[in-house]
Amino acid sequence: MWRRWQGPTPGLAEQNRQLTDARAAFAWSADGSVTVRQQASRDLDQAFGNFFGGTHDRPTWRKRGMHEGFRIVGAQALRMRQDNQRWCSVLVPKVGRVRFKRSRALAEWTSYRVTRDRAGRWHIAFAAVPDPVPAPGSGQVVGVGTGG
Repeated sequence: MWRRWQGPTPGLAEQNRQLTDARAAFAWSADGSVTVRQQASRDLDQAFGNFFGGTHDRPTWRKRGMHEGFRIVGAQALRMRQDNQRWCSVLVPKVGRVRFKRSRALAEWTSYRVTRDRAGRWHIAFAAVPDPVPAPGSGQVVGVGTGG
């Protein structure tokens, strides 16, 4: 636990180095996916950045049975295959292929999040970058006066 007199908190790069050291020191720690743990560190870093930027509340502790899940990004997130018209599967690191029933067409996604609800059901949600929305207007040049 960090205290004010201990100096600045470790940044994201230092936390990832500590994670690598912990994985080397403890065999049980290497059983889980490093991608999932690094993404959790990135998410925490983003949450504190939003908090100190004044746009969000302070990040809260995770609780067992509430908001359980993890996010997969990068090249590993693109490892999805369509098994038939209704079923697809994704490759979850350190777990293997996980099948899911597709409820709608998949767009160009960049990551996915696997979550578990309070009833114990698992869900997968794909994140896609939306198309840009065209700006309203006639396309003519507008001048702005400063009133001076």
